[in-house]
Amino acid sequence: MKALNEIEQHKIVAIIRGYEEEDAYAIAKALYDGGIRLVEVTLNSPHALRTIEKISKELGGEMLVGAGTVLDPESAQAALMAGAKFILSPSLNTETIKLTKRYGAVSIPGAYTPTEILTAYEAGADVVKVFPATTLGPSYIKDLNGPLPQLRLLPTGGVTLDNMESYLSVGAFGVGLGSSLVHKTTEVTAAYLEEITEKARQFTSFVTDTTGGK
Repeated sequence: MKALNEIEQHKIVAIIRGYEEEDAYAIAKALYDGGIRLVEVTLNSPHALRTIEKISKELGGEMLVGAGTVLDPESAQAALMAGAKFILSPSLNTETIKLTKRYGAVSIPGAYTPTEILTAYEAGADVVKVFPATTLGPSYIKDLNGPLPQLRLLPTGGVTLDNMESYLSVGAFGVGLGSSLVHKTTEVTAAYLEEITEKARQFTSFVTDTTGGK
């Protein structure tokens, strides 16, 4: 499954939230220029499905786009029809997992407690987004991987350049990056796009240095 392999290889899913279609595409291109290969467009963004379609069409051969903040199977189906290759949620909805898998896409539901995380895995989730990760930190990922080494965990929320190594070193499958890479309230200017590209380079270079690109 290409999206799953891409997450394992590149480790970073960049989150684009709150931007209109053209600005979101410009941000995705800036992220790509900085080495990012997976982006999540949240469905609570304006015209999110059009944005997913545009990024998928324009950058689909080079960058995989997923849909985030997906709360139900109907929304997941709409996102997949628009070109999303993976579906992320902030919470656990087993019907959304089933729908996503039915379409052959990667399912990444959000869960927090060991019971929720294992329930997601048993329902067919490929990866479980541990959200919000910042509350308990990397030690929580380490603790979960002890009794549940079969899980692929994607800590999201509060992951920064300063603590990303800590998450990856304890076995995180990858990380979701929000405001530490793309801030949802910043005006999209040429200078801001250059800033995003430079931040993306820092994150992707760090991953390459840490994992050898594997």
